[in-house]
Amino acid sequence: MTEQVPAGGKVALVTGASRGIGYGIAEALVARGDRVAITGRNEDTLKEAVAQLGADRVIGIAGRAHDEAHQAAAVEQTMEAFGRVDYLVNNAGTNPVFGPIAELDLAVARKVFETNVISALGFAQQTWKAWQKDNGGAIVNIASIAGLSASPFVGAYGVSKAAMINLTLQLAHELAPSVRVNAIAPAVVKTKFAQALYEGREAEAAASYPLQRLGAPRDVGGAAEFLLSDRAAWITGQTLQVDGGIFLNAGVG
Repeated sequence: MTEQVPAGGKVALVTGASRGIGYGIAEALVARGDRVAITGRNEDTLKEAVAQLGADRVIGIAGRAHDEAHQAAAVEQTMEAFGRVDYLVNNAGTNPVFGPIAELDLAVARKVFETNVISALGFAQQTWKAWQKDNGGAIVNIASIAGLSASPFVGAYGVSKAAMINLTLQLAHELAPSVRVNAIAPAVVKTKFAQALYEGREAEAAASYPLQRLGAPRDVGGAAEFLLSDRAAWITGQTLQVDGGIFLNAGVG
């Protein structure tokens, strides 16, 4: 049974949060006292995450991010459980292919955009209508450094994340002044989602980073917690690179 939100308490909806970056963000928000609704595709994994985060403060809503009925249900159930939804974190994403974009099946490209971009817009529309339009709040979109430059072999993912960054700008402009909208662009974070990029060669992968390590979910969680706080009250429309300094190497021969 979830607890009622105390006076002054805040509520967040974090998509794709049964593990990885989404879980790290939910964990950071719970640690500061927020109530949190998390979504994920796998109901069993979601239940485990709720139990770990604290079933007295967290609810889980299973479904696929690109499903409009799931988007509406997630916001509705958050409102029913907690009475408000101050913050939205659009973290759900997919990257089902590895190879040249010139040879990409267009059906796969559509799936990537449906999950990585259109679903984020859908969730933003739902939270806006349900709470934020009249009460304010903040949104954080999880983009990627893949959206900031060419991304060999994950081109569709990179293009979708570039669209997410521009979606952030559009929403920040339209929803101001009551709702702030920002994005975070991580580099490689040690999650199951990104495992193929470092598994069996983590030291080699980390060597190119000035900070000499790959990211952890808590690194993105801390950045999101900041952007979803009054300390970031004058920040909107920005994309924060959380990348271990990897972009410092751009242009270095």
